[in-house]
Amino acid sequence: MYKLSNRSLQRLYGVDASLVRVVKRAIELTDQDFMVTEGVRTREQCCINYGKGRTEQQCSLKGVPVKYAQPSLSKVTWLNNPFASKHTTGKAIDLIPYPVDWNDLKKFHMIATAMKQAAAELGVKIKWGGDWKKSKDYPHFEI
Repeated sequence: MYKLSNRSLQRLYGVDASLVRVVKRAIELTDQDFMVTEGVRTREQCCINYGKGRTEQQCSLKGVPVKYAQPSLSKVTWLNNPFASKHTTGKAIDLIPYPVDWNDLKKFHMIATAMKQAAAELGVKIKWGGDWKKSKDYPHFEI
């Protein structure tokens, strides 16, 4: 059985209590160890994320300081409003397999199975970014 590291627990600070309960139950259920990479997202982190893959003009139009523009990088967010992420309100978390392996989608599916089972047990409705029709976000879970 796995348990959350101190770093993962710290990253749950400020996250909605029902979502925290689901994550804590999922780590008990899973056959794949995982870690929390992000819980509550700061405004600055929203700017950093939005700037990836966007020009200064694109950032400026959305209220993101141009210093965050990094058009040579790949986009990491497709939100129209860079500050509308459920991470900003503690309603979303990102989980990745441990040890980290971004390319093994089976491991992300194992985490999702545990999260969905934990959510069902606890009566919490969650959505997984891996189930989205457009632009899959395998680490992402939200309420």
